[in-house]
Amino acid sequence: MLNRNAEALFWIGRYMERAENHARLIDVHYHLQADDMSVIPRGEPGEKAQTLCKWGRIVDALGSRDAYEQQYGTYAEQDVIHYITLDRDNSNSLVTCINHARDNVRTLREKLPSELWDVTNGFYLWLREKQAGDFTKESPHQFFGRIKEWTALFHGVTQSVMPRENEWHFIECGRYLERTENTLRILQSAIMSRTLIYPDAEGSNDLYPFLQAVLRSVSGYQPFRRYYADGLSPEAIMEFLILSEVFPRSVHYSLNALDEHLRGIQLQEKQLRVAHDRIIRQVMKLKAELACLERDDLHVQTEGKVTGELLQAAGQLGASFASTFFRMGEVSA
Repeated sequence: MLNRNAEALFWIGRYMERAENHARLIDVHYHLQADDMSVIPRGEPGEKAQTLCKWGRIVDALGSRDAYEQQYGTYAEQDVIHYITLDRDNSNSLVTCINHARDNVRTLREKLPSELWDVTNGFYLWLREKQAGDFTKESPHQFFGRIKEWTALFHGVTQSVMPRENEWHFIECGRYLERTENTLRILQSAIMSRTLIYPDAEGSNDLYPFLQAVLRSVSGYQPFRRYYADGLSPEAIMEFLILSEVFPRSVHYSLNALDEHLRGIQLQEKQLRVAHDRIIRQVMKLKAELACLERDDLHVQTEGKVTGELLQAAGQLGASFASTFFRMGEVSA
């Protein structure tokens, strides 16, 4: 079960969550293009920065700025969309993620429900036929909505038919660790985008439109309004997306789910159990740090200190998983 199989399962969860995150990011961006959230009149000092920010912030949210600029140079809409969705040279593009997930499911077909292969294979075959021009021929919202439907179908199958054994727990660990990093990376990108357009800003009010876009990208706008009807502030959004115990895409919720699935993994070897317990303590430490945060601590800082530190800790969790359970470099990307 361990090493190669565990790594393949873990990355199945990560790749499918990553694909959904890509679709959510781009879909909400198209929705917000016509809004007045960051409109700067032509000729104003921030116009050039705004143009860069529109598409650059998506690349930043995926942690791919250096790789993108090396390949494309400028942030044109068609280039960014192709890079994130259909560029097979991009190891984190949507089509590459689904292809890797499909390959991993195929290697484990004897251990996984046949429905899981049917969904993953169908998803890849559908996506493989898409061309860059399809985004202009059909509604981008419909296309990325279909991506979200495919990933929801995949997760529905895992929830409905997979036995609650190690295979399921490894997939879910990958899913929730990826979700933790995604939420933090999107928040970090919003803070950096605000700094790019408003380099001299001192308060946090001008960050609200960017964080509102983050809420929409994780389908959190309506739940947020239910809990913070009269508190529409950047700090409230940060508190909701980081500390909420009930919203499934918050950092707190994701870490709780990660902790639960980690504890569900059953190991026989004593040495592995010791390393396994060490990772659980690492998650508990991160959860304790979250529990100590208050709204004042989330007061938005230009450099995104809180989100940066949490993102670094999440990256260390991924490294701990690899060193404990996997043979480095065999399946992950």
